[in-house]
Amino acid sequence: MMDISIVGAIVVVSMLLMLTSGIWVALTLTGISVIGLALIGNDSIGLLLGTSSWSAVTGWSLTALPLFIWMGEILFRTRLSQDLFEGLSPLLSKFPGKLLHVNILSCGIFAAVSGSSAATAATIGRMTLPELSRRGYDDAMSIGTLAGSGTLGLLIPPSIILIVYGVSAEVSIARLFLAGVFPGLVLILLFMAFTAIWTLIQGRKGKTADNVSYSFADKVRSLKKLIPIVFLITAVLGSIYQGIATPTEAAAFGVAGSLLLSALLGSFSLNGLLDSIAGAVKNSCMLGLILVGAHFLTLAMGFIGIPNALASWIAQLGLSPVELIIYLTIFFVVLGCFLDGISVIVLTTSVVLPMVTQANIDLLWFGIFLVLVVEMSQITPPVGFNLFVIQALTGKNIFYVAKAALPFFFMIALAIVLITLYPSIVLYLPTMMTS
Repeated sequence: MMDISIVGAIVVVSMLLMLTSGIWVALTLTGISVIGLALIGNDSIGLLLGTSSWSAVTGWSLTALPLFIWMGEILFRTRLSQDLFEGLSPLLSKFPGKLLHVNILSCGIFAAVSGSSAATAATIGRMTLPELSRRGYDDAMSIGTLAGSGTLGLLIPPSIILIVYGVSAEVSIARLFLAGVFPGLVLILLFMAFTAIWTLIQGRKGKTADNVSYSFADKVRSLKKLIPIVFLITAVLGSIYQGIATPTEAAAFGVAGSLLLSALLGSFSLNGLLDSIAGAVKNSCMLGLILVGAHFLTLAMGFIGIPNALASWIAQLGLSPVELIIYLTIFFVVLGCFLDGISVIVLTTSVVLPMVTQANIDLLWFGIFLVLVVEMSQITPPVGFNLFVIQALTGKNIFYVAKAALPFFFMIALAIVLITLYPSIVLYLPTMMTS
């Protein structure tokens, strides 16, 4: 049998060649698995692919994925973003930065019902960027707040990427959702604090033509526009946190609630419903195929012995958990420069998790860390997906958008430092709710 280091090198080179040639991620995962198994002389490749594919797509926890995607697709076609903007604007009019905070909070709230980073950035950006420009806000800061806050769709539950990680790492999705709450709030506060400080430092230069004032009655009326979305968030996430429903059942509640909300907002139509179903099917099939490839890769890596060999190598290096986290952060940010977030997770889970387990790092905490690092990569060129979304909205150069998002890249890095120093930010809620 070929030496494991040679097999590993061939697998890595094959993966890079497939990815750079434009082959789908799912087919790349399957292809390198076949190559690896063939190199060690395994003659049961077809049987292994069949059994791993079946187990990858028949897990009950996975049924939450298409439902949450469908919920996001329905809400994407409502006037929810407009109501968020109109509801939050009066409430934040006295904050340094004013409507820039609406960008941040709108993304945070929409993330809590869409579960998608791209959908969050695109939906909120369509509403806020033209209005911010009209009122004379700094262009780069408007784009930066949207780029950074758009990544919240990856972290704030219900997060699609957390579901993918939970299925891949066999970690409770409900506990992952709980673990993502406080880090998501911390990130929102960091974004808002930076925006306020930037505005105060700018002084006169930071002042805009936004001289709109709101009375107390205006602020009270604005709250009415926030009631539907707050109700939906409470129904979906509250049912999970209170133990009333599983993530899958909560996702079903979310779909029903989003259809009701769509009807109440006057944006329900048969064409919109059919478009939302088509979008959900398309995205769910794409993710399902990726998960099949990832599951097969995990099985193949186990037969080859790469994860155990890497774990032993890491153990011999004597790295502390913090040193390992530093190296993994750099590794994932670099990898995220060329791959989307879900691909990063499914490509690396089978190899990285044994190292993490060897270092006695909590897999629940590691899932949130991984999502934060993926958030950083979403606003890092050349393949930061949020950058492309905002470039399409604004017509700006991709590097202009990346430069505008850079301060928020560092805010996410600060959040990683905080959860590393204080793991209870991640673990407190899951521990409290399950004790």
